[in-house]
Amino acid sequence: MHYVTLNNESLLIRNLSRGNLLAFNTLYKEYSSRLYRFAFGYLKSEEEAEELVQEVFTIIWEKRADLKEELSFKSFLFTISFNIIRKHFRTKAHFLEFLHSGQVDDTDIQTSESVSYDSLFQYITEIVEKLPLRRKEVFIKSRFQGLSIKEIADELKISHKTVENQLTEALKFIRINLNREYVPVVLFFALFVAQA
Repeated sequence: MHYVTLNNESLLIRNLSRGNLLAFNTLYKEYSSRLYRFAFGYLKSEEEAEELVQEVFTIIWEKRADLKEELSFKSFLFTISFNIIRKHFRTKAHFLEFLHSGQVDDTDIQTSESVSYDSLFQYITEIVEKLPLRRKEVFIKSRFQGLSIKEIADELKISHKTVENQLTEALKFIRINLNREYVPVVLFFALFVAQA
């Protein structure tokens, strides 16, 4: 279940910046489980994954006054999450094992120092542009515009099953066409794109 849509995200950000706990809890419900799944996938520890999620959202609460309505909460969350995860990997003994696993190398980590949500969004968008027209339309309405499967089906006058199939194929195409699964791309997908 998704709690955040484009229609209410600005209001949530405004309220969060003013210290509203309900807004904070709503955003937490939207993103915490996805962040946990991503963290657990690499840390292989429920406790460490939970700690990482708590750290991310503690920082978000502490920096809430820095939030601006025009700034995407996703951008804010991505930046904090990526920096903490990178730092976590660097300070853990299993980071070397992670590097040697072939999923990421030292160059990836160093060159992703300046990575941003916007740059990755652009990277994903370029891949999405290669999708067949209808598949791209369905994907954009779902992942970028926040519409539900029912809303997309009604708007495009196609079946729910067709929408689901188009989304599945779009995600498969995007994953196949990623140059390499390095940390920021995986995090981007875990938090913002590969939603259930």
